[in-house]
Formats: sequence, structure tokens, C-alpha cells
Amino acid sequence: MYELVQVGEHSYYMDCPVKVGFYRTGENEVVLIDGGSDKDAAKKIRKILDAQGWTLKAIFNTHSHADHIGGNQYLQTQTGCQIYAPGIERDCTEHPLLEPTMLFGGFAMKDLRCKFLMAKESDAAPLTEAVLPEGLQILPLPGHCYDMVGFRTKDGVVFLADCLSSEETLEKYQIGFIYDVAAYLDTLETVKTLRASCFVPAHAAVTENIAPLAQVNIDKTKAVAETVRGLLTQPKTFEDLLADVFAAFDLTMNLTQRMLVGSSVKSYLSYLCDAGRIAYTFENNKMLWYAQS
Repeated sequence: MYELVQVGEHSYYMDCPVKVGFYRTGENEVVLIDGGSDKDAAKKIRKILDAQGWTLKAIFNTHSHADHIGGNQYLQTQTGCQIYAPGIERDCTEHPLLEPTMLFGGFAMKDLRCKFLMAKESDAAPLTEAVLPEGLQILPLPGHCYDMVGFRTKDGVVFLADCLSSEETLEKYQIGFIYDVAAYLDTLETVKTLRASCFVPAHAAVTENIAPLAQVNIDKTKAVAETVRGLLTQPKTFEDLLADVFAAFDLTMNLTQRMLVGSSVKSYLSYLCDAGRIAYTFENNKMLWYAQS
């Protein structure tokens, strides 16, 4: 764990629960794909850099979830590296309070302003093709988060960020975090068609063939959507629906799960509503969701 693994002539990753990519841009220079989950992970990254004699030039963040940017501040302070983030992800990287605020739907109470949901702020510039080193390409991967991206290296390695989960993770947690279900499914269909010498997902095993796992994630996402719709044969408030979702998937609610699963269920409601498969109404000052026949 936390060892450096080489997967291409210029490409490496740190083997850990949230994989961090290393892309060598010169004899002694590298850029990172994501900055590690927290300060402890960042210190392990720094140890690798020192052991290899590498200078860190930049961090390219795939998206702004805390487990991918939590080490940014430490590494930027220690090395002076530039940080780049795509689209709205840049705003959340510079202002990480936006993450728990989005999940809660208002100012997040202290229990949500924790390192799991809110990283230390870091100074980030816009991620564009113009700032990339030679041989590194951006792959748009929206759905899991606002403007998430992955990267393809010139030696054929594709870093996939959080666009899919391992079968073990899906079995354990049942409902992965999804911001935009339609965009997520489109991304997975695209990922199925990709070819690479090696795929490096952040939360699944490295593989040469990503299509089977992408299909597993597609099937699971569609199954969750059908379950949510099936629970709306009678009109329900969101809170009643969420309780039923937790029961249907044998989940135990705590504050973090309430926020993450609750946000994802709302995304499923938007997806189903936009497709005309469910609708909403208001009765006695309550918003009720119900399945369309």
C-alpha cells in the first residue's frame, strides 16, 4: 500500500484507496493526477518524489471531492507546484465549503465540515489543454461530479478518476455518489469504447479491459433507478422515500450516508422526472413524488 507502481514508460500510480497518478514530463520532473486524500497521503507522495529525485511541477485534479484534493494544500505549500482543476471543480477546490453546502442544501453544520467532505483550500488555475504537458490529454467524464475529467498519457495509460466503482464497492455501498445520472450513464457508455494499454480507476483495480466493469456500473445505476421508481407507486415525501431506499438496499443511515445517498437519490429523482417516468405534486404544503403510469 502507498507504493509506486509503473504502468507505462512515463506513467505511474501510487497504490492506495484513492489512486494518485504520476506522469513523468522530463528526466526529473513529474505532474500528479490528483493530490491525495489528505495530508498523510500527501506526505507519502512527497516521500516518493524525494526517493525518485523528482520535482513536482503541477497537480491536475480530476474533480473536487475531498478524497482527491485533500493533499493539495500540503503539496503546494511544500513544493510551490501549480494546481489546475476543471470548470466548476476549480471553484470547489478553491472554496471547499461548497462541497458540504451542496450536499446539505444550505450552510453545512460543523459535523459536515469535516475532512471527509471538506478539504483544505488550495490555489487552483483553470484546467485547459493549453496548460497540459506534452502527451497528456483531457478526457471529459461528467456525471459523478460537476465537471470531472480523466487523462490519457502518451504511453497509452488512461486515468479514470471516479467514473466507475469496483464490484466489491457496489456490493458494499449499493448506491454510489452520482450528481447527474444521465451524464453518468453517457460517460460509462463512452468508457466502454475506450482502448488503452492500461486503465487506472481511482477506486477499482487497474486493468487492460475496462468495458466489463463499465457495464456492471451501467447495470447497477439502471437497477437503482428502477428501484427508486418502484418505491413510488404511492405518492411519498422525499424523506419517506429515502427511508424506503435505505431499507430496500439494507443500508444503515448516519449523517454522512444521509448526505451522500440522499443527494444521489435526488439526482435519480431528477433523472426519472426529466424522462417523464415520475412526477411531483404538492399537498398540505408537502412535496410528493409519484410514478407515472
